Amino acid sequence: MSGIENLLDHKLFFFINRSLSNPFFDSFMPFITDRALPLLLTVVFFIFWQDRRKALLAIILSLSALALSDGLSNILKHYFERPRPFVNLTDIMVLAGRGKSFSMPSAHAANTTSVATVLIYMLSRLRSARASLSSSASSLVTILSGYLVVVASTIAFSRVYIGVHYPSDVIAGMAIGILTGLFIILVFAKTEKFYRIAPYPTVLGVVLLVMSLFRIYYIFVGPLDLSPDEAQYWDWSRRLDLSYYSKGPAIAYIIAMGKTFLGNTEIGIRLPAVFFSLFSSLVLYQMSRDMMKREAPKGSGAPEAAGLLSALMIQIVPLFSTYGIVMTIDSPFIFVWSLSLYLFYLAQKDWPEAGKARLLYWALAGLTVGIGLLVKYTMSFFYLSAFLYLITDRKRRGLLVHPGPWLSFLISLLCFVPVLIWNSQHNWVTFLHTAGQAHLADGMKITIGRFFEFIGSQLGVVSPVFFVFILISLFVLRKKNSDGSLLFWFSIPILLFFSLKSLQGKVQANWALPAYIAGFISLSIYTVKYWQGFRKSVRALLVAGALISIAISAVAHYPSAINLPLKMDPTARLRGWEELGREVSKIADRMPSPYFIFSDKYQVTSELAFYVDGNPTTYNVNLGRRMNQYDLWPGFYDLKGYNAIFVMTGDKALPEKIGRAFERCDRRLYTVREETRVLRDYSIFECYGFKGMERKAADNF
Repeated sequence: MSGIENLLDHKLFFFINRSLSNPFFDSFMPFITDRALPLLLTVVFFIFWQDRRKALLAIILSLSALALSDGLSNILKHYFERPRPFVNLTDIMVLAGRGKSFSMPSAHAANTTSVATVLIYMLSRLRSARASLSSSASSLVTILSGYLVVVASTIAFSRVYIGVHYPSDVIAGMAIGILTGLFIILVFAKTEKFYRIAPYPTVLGVVLLVMSLFRIYYIFVGPLDLSPDEAQYWDWSRRLDLSYYSKGPAIAYIIAMGKTFLGNTEIGIRLPAVFFSLFSSLVLYQMSRDMMKREAPKGSGAPEAAGLLSALMIQIVPLFSTYGIVMTIDSPFIFVWSLSLYLFYLAQKDWPEAGKARLLYWALAGLTVGIGLLVKYTMSFFYLSAFLYLITDRKRRGLLVHPGPWLSFLISLLCFVPVLIWNSQHNWVTFLHTAGQAHLADGMKITIGRFFEFIGSQLGVVSPVFFVFILISLFVLRKKNSDGSLLFWFSIPILLFFSLKSLQGKVQANWALPAYIAGFISLSIYTVKYWQGFRKSVRALLVAGALISIAISAVAHYPSAINLPLKMDPTARLRGWEELGREVSKIADRMPSPYFIFSDKYQVTSELAFYVDGNPTTYNVNLGRRMNQYDLWPGFYDLKGYNAIFVMTGDKALPEKIGRAFERCDRRLYTVREETRVLRDYSIFECYGFKGMERKAADNF
């Protein structure tokens, strides 16, 4: 803002905050400032009284407008970084809500106004749609519309009066609210027209749009910090290479592209995950629809219904919905596997009639499989599933001597060359790591407990109902046609492999993830095909399965809503890192330079690199742990004379090896709390006078 505008803004602020001060406003404004929800609900109740369907629509549109306005407000707050009035001004009255966020624009004003705009629109639709509306009810519609304007204006005014926003903040917030409300209304109006023409694609488009907007909103304001894996991959993106110790290079390059546009921020890292989830749904929709077209009566809505079901399943099943927000290797992997599966389906579906015409699909499938290998090595199961399908299907065995599959295989291997080159330069550590992950050195130990642990994990991350019905659908459809056989071989062998592997060693819940992509398609086709023949109890069970998945996903996003114990909360490991970063930043500010920051765990090392002010280079000391990427980068071992900050998780004493390497180390225990609960303890050591340390060679991969 210019100096004159800033002066006017301050004068108007003091006029509202001080000159208009009176005992009634001093009590009323702090009360009203956070009462938007109950005040707006009165209008929703009126709409519900008149038309239940319109009330449901009003709630959906209002929540969409709220999410959009709140997300946009938070983005602009961090862009302008305008301090709140009580930070810069003196002699002001602050009656409530000393917010920690920035001031421009006012999210309260934006959110209330956006919902009010939508509700005014819904009231006007109610009046025009119901000719039988009584004169008293019609008058009430007019009164309620004015009431919404008064509520939005009063709450905006209260933000200035209680001293937490400048007048320009609330004016900007109200403008954002009006624009986002009108945008949601416009999208809805267009959607209504499209729905009459193509109902299933329209529903899918709306759901994906709403979910994508919610995820962006959640990334900005949700409780989750970066997971240790996300922070590690972000640290990789600062040192782009041909490959890395445990993974291919794709994840580092994807994050590097995201932060190029949005900086070293959580949204810069996680935004690609939102798009990968959206595109995965579109691919599953198209593939399910194409498969269902082969057997559905011409002109029926069955293909689109099957496509919609599979596209929505990947959004609501807990294992997959997580990767619509969290940017680990599984986010792009889900998309690349889905796209590869669809291209493989297109390449072989008309064999032998259109064998030559499908070479392009074979080439594209090879490219996507190769990219998948650069994302996650589990992509290699694609080869196994494709081979089993081709060799067991009599009609398609001829493809094993056709140039298409071999062209695809060659292209995928060429994509993998950077990983091979990098490994040849680093003693093939990725292969040693993979062997360690597979517990090959443990031999054939049979652990029944691990098997049941794996099965239990699958029931939890997919939901028991979906897990059972996916298996049923795969076996039923396999007998019907080759498309069912394709889905079977791209699912069951993967599930079977990891089930057997769990007998020998621990298998993570997400390792069998690719098996469910074909499983979702199979279940959607099976459900649409046999829905009319299902008993009511079976239909109710499938609906219950969907509701259970939605409930689990909702709890995963907001575990505090049911006060989930920390030991049962899988998101607990994604919270508390920013707070640790702030604490270490304070210590670093008073630490005599030069100094470095390090930890004994890669998780802590990478989180500190992201959350400590200035994103410093951090180090990971090897005190007997398994090798990781930090061991391949330059270390701190020769930084003699430096001071250091050493961080360990838990209430721990200083390791003897670290103590010998410094002249002095002072320990303090730092506890991250969530209200009254202890989330995590950290032992933070301020160390002085580094003497140097011998670098320990890795002997555990």
